[in-house]
Amino acid sequence: MPNLLAAEKSPYLRQHADNPVDWRPWGEAALAQARNEGKPVFLSIGYSTCHWCHVMAHESFEDPAVAAVLNRDFVPVKLDREERPDLDRVYMTYVQQTTGSGGWPMSVWLTPEGKPFFGGTYFPKEDRHGRPGFLTLLTTIAVHWGTSREKIETGAEEVVQALRRYAVDGAGREEKPAGEPVPLHEAAGEAFEKCFQYFYEAHDARWGGFGGAPKFPRASILDFLFRSAALQGAATDLGQTAIGMAATTLQRMIEGGLHDHLGGGFHRYSVDAEWHVPHFEKMLYDQALIALNCLEAQQATGLPVFGWAARDIFDYVARDLTSPQGGFYSAEDADSAPLETARSDKDQGSSDKKAAHAEGAFYVWTKAEIETVLGTDAEFFCGHYDVKPDGNVASDPHGEFGGKNVLRQLRPLARTAELFKLPVAAAEEKLLGCLEKLRLERAKRPRPHRDDKILTAWNGLMISALARGQQILGGAPAPGPESRGGVAAAPGYLGAATRAAEFIARELYDPATGLLYRSWREGRSDIPGFAEDYAYLIQGLLDLYEAGFQIRWLQWAEVLQAKMNEHFWDDARGGYFNSRADDPTVIVRLKEDYDGAEPAPNSVAAMNLLRLDWMLGEAAGVADPGAGDSYRDRALKAIGALRSQWSRLPQALPQMLGAIELALADPRTVVLAGDPHSPEFQAMTAVLHEALGPRRAILALDGAAGQAWLAARRPYLAGMNRQAGRVTAYVCERFACQAPVGDPVALRAALLPG
Repeated sequence: MPNLLAAEKSPYLRQHADNPVDWRPWGEAALAQARNEGKPVFLSIGYSTCHWCHVMAHESFEDPAVAAVLNRDFVPVKLDREERPDLDRVYMTYVQQTTGSGGWPMSVWLTPEGKPFFGGTYFPKEDRHGRPGFLTLLTTIAVHWGTSREKIETGAEEVVQALRRYAVDGAGREEKPAGEPVPLHEAAGEAFEKCFQYFYEAHDARWGGFGGAPKFPRASILDFLFRSAALQGAATDLGQTAIGMAATTLQRMIEGGLHDHLGGGFHRYSVDAEWHVPHFEKMLYDQALIALNCLEAQQATGLPVFGWAARDIFDYVARDLTSPQGGFYSAEDADSAPLETARSDKDQGSSDKKAAHAEGAFYVWTKAEIETVLGTDAEFFCGHYDVKPDGNVASDPHGEFGGKNVLRQLRPLARTAELFKLPVAAAEEKLLGCLEKLRLERAKRPRPHRDDKILTAWNGLMISALARGQQILGGAPAPGPESRGGVAAAPGYLGAATRAAEFIARELYDPATGLLYRSWREGRSDIPGFAEDYAYLIQGLLDLYEAGFQIRWLQWAEVLQAKMNEHFWDDARGGYFNSRADDPTVIVRLKEDYDGAEPAPNSVAAMNLLRLDWMLGEAAGVADPGAGDSYRDRALKAIGALRSQWSRLPQALPQMLGAIELALADPRTVVLAGDPHSPEFQAMTAVLHEALGPRRAILALDGAAGQAWLAARRPYLAGMNRQAGRVTAYVCERFACQAPVGDPVALRAALLPG
């Protein structure tokens, strides 16, 4: 009989609904049961596309003997980290500080009050190499709880106090030296220099990335490097160095196995230093953030490969991660059934994943399989993508890839064409044909599980990426191997971004209360949004406004910023907590202080506030009556709240440094008067996105309701209109506006420094 998880919306929780473990979803009811029965809570945190979560499920949670111990001695609770990132952050901080590492699945034992007293990540069921297995741990913890409960609870309370100190000191105030405080511009200058030097020394000049294996596509690093180049000047030595590090990293990622050469998009991370063998899951947030990196690389270098890569991501998301309603699904799994297993085992029903599933089974190839599909073209294809008869995976510690190949491009297509004595155009046509044939053949394999919940935060990131894609690429596909051959580009990046924003407004927003909700699957969940949901969506709406100039998105961003201030702002120290104050199950409210796989909410929020300041001025009170602080004031307080972190370890918060850059700059705004739908207007906006440069806010004056709304906040906008019946641009910086211009050539000249 299914346990209580069967009634949940989360795919991860439902994967465990048929376990013999008597799982409870996280909440006050589970903690109350623990208090009533005098038992500790076993909290298992993971997500539905997590490979090692599946492994632990098969080994332990599907085992009746393990389930018997869990059900007898503990209150077992399952939590989807993607539904509750705030709780995941609290308990991950505890696990990292007590064990020195973290990851998923995360296994934490709690008192009935939710206070942690022991934790780790994946535990094998049986003892191994002198380390206790999961069954041994359960038995030992149950004994200690029965004999030393008071001591355990005292220690757990000390843990909570330590977490509260971390909330203040770890992500909080700067230790003030004697004398006058260091001005922001001096502290920022030193932080920029330290951060750049750190990444310069960590950069792998051969394979790109920073440090050794495993390598993660940490987008905030590349964002920082592009911002450094824009700040110093793309043509300067430092600018060229910064662009070179970022472009090399992206180029190697695109060429390597991290990139899905057949289906588009990027996998989670590479287990080696060469971006060759990935951990095969695909996350929506990676697609969005890597696409943004590629778009800036296109601006910085002018090389079409980066535009192709961004289109490649958008094609994949449109085809495989877009719901019929317009929202974007969360992820695809690393694991799937090999074709031969699927043919012999038609029963795919399992509480998690079939034990026969293998990581990367959907993506890897034997040379014989490729030869069967491609025939005489196989030699050309295999030469270009490093396909070998015995497989091309050099390191295979778990024995998963024997005889298999992970496609990777080792040389430019022009070099392959030369080796096979083909004109480049003919080689490109041949390669596109091969890719399409293999993509269609791969589609016959059992697909990896798709996590089809729709998260507000991650959709906000993808809205940003698509809006920026519209600005930089337009909507038309480009020719070349990265355009996927017969797979059409997403029909209108602006349209896809707009549909997603409308989905969130319709399904994940309550206009009566002004609240966002975290997730949607078969209807809206009852989980209110977190700081990242507000921050990422507000960023997406600002980008969407600047791509299509529909005033409704800027209006909604203003409303959401006021609501974020209301529920997450720290009045004592500034900055935004991850979670709201009204959840009694959260033992401590933390602020994210690391721009990791996703940027920290405070890094994004600080940038949003400064962009709103440049767009709307000191008008925070219009949507946030009695708020007191202007947008700029609040941004400076958010930056100050994390000053101890970005000044000591700036490499931890490279995205925050981008917000600091904006805080130290005079406002830069381009105001365009005219019809945003006209070709003339779009020709003018295209000039603004041709090359990497300083950030600017862009406003559109339509001579109607949108202009009136903006002028209520920025009165000088009321008098800016089209000149001589033409679309007219006003370039404003250093608190003054240049003479209006009416054509792209003149606008391009007006944007030049000096």
